Amino acid sequence: MNVKHSLGAFALASLAAGAMAQDVVVKIGHSGPLSGAQAFSGKDNENGARLAVEELNAKPITVGGRKLKFELVSEDDQGDPKAGVSVAQKFADTGIKYIVGPYNSGVAIPSSRVYNDAGMVVATVASNPKLTMQGYRSLFRVNASDTQLGSKMALYAARELKMKTVAVIDDRTAFGQGLADEFKKQARASGMTVAAHEYTSDKAVDFTSILTRLKSKKVEAIFFGGYAPQGGPMARQIKALGINAKLLGGDTICTAEMGKLGGEAVGENVLCSQGGALLDKAAAGPAFKAKFKKRFSADPDVYAASYYDAVQLFAAAMQKANSIDPGRVAGAISTGSYAGVAGTYAFDGKGDMKSSPVTIFTFRNGQPSALTSY
Repeated sequence: MNVKHSLGAFALASLAAGAMAQDVVVKIGHSGPLSGAQAFSGKDNENGARLAVEELNAKPITVGGRKLKFELVSEDDQGDPKAGVSVAQKFADTGIKYIVGPYNSGVAIPSSRVYNDAGMVVATVASNPKLTMQGYRSLFRVNASDTQLGSKMALYAARELKMKTVAVIDDRTAFGQGLADEFKKQARASGMTVAAHEYTSDKAVDFTSILTRLKSKKVEAIFFGGYAPQGGPMARQIKALGINAKLLGGDTICTAEMGKLGGEAVGENVLCSQGGALLDKAAAGPAFKAKFKKRFSADPDVYAASYYDAVQLFAAAMQKANSIDPGRVAGAISTGSYAGVAGTYAFDGKGDMKSSPVTIFTFRNGQPSALTSY
């Protein structure tokens, strides 16, 4: 081999090595229900994260002098605890260190141990208070907890709607039970009578026997701890049985899917609480909604902005820590503050947001329509 050729080969190899050194791939795992009745939420959440990844790669950002390339790895946890743990283990086995999700509390609680043991940083909207009571230092809730969602819905019912007698139904999921219990606790503290607490499942479609029992109680409202695939049919059956009671719920029924499934039975008789301030009134909200719709040909649903913010939160913390080491990044998140689309993310010692406003919605023309923020 002549010297000129070998020098040229060396130079090319050096350039290739330099290029490789400049690009660091950071994989973001997304765990959510991408099949089944809640797939509409899972896909919406995934799209929020995907939009953030695409924007970060278009900038791009550098950490420690090296350009970061983000990749979204999305897995279907089916909204099922066992499947969710399997997804978590898969992420752990493939070395992914940053997770958005799981969406469901019943999935997030058992999966969180796997994520913690593998040293992953997790940002989730799962709202059961037990999730952040486990003491995992790299787990952050990027939304209001059930304590806030359930209690503020009860406060609104007592103070604004002047209700005296209510009933509760929960779907026995970690989310549904937690939400219903917090509503019930605050309802009683606010002077309301909780006339009954009934139970169903997150697979049920017929609530006639439960609702018939509640009809005899003459309640002014029924609070449902559960999801839109059950909430929509429940609203229809409340109307069909001639029950003159409002249907109240949390963030998971604050969705266009609720209006689609409930049809004419979902209107101003349905109210729900959702974490965060109104996107339309948030400084970056209208711009986010516009670019989301342009990219995905759909309006963002309940948590697209929160998932978008979670990915951007990770990236901002990497820049602050000047590292992609999960421990350092989690430390930067814990001690810092990040202004996102859906809120300002600053966390207490448990990983809950220090301040998370809750917005009360009703429905107009099948769509959630904001009433007020608490």
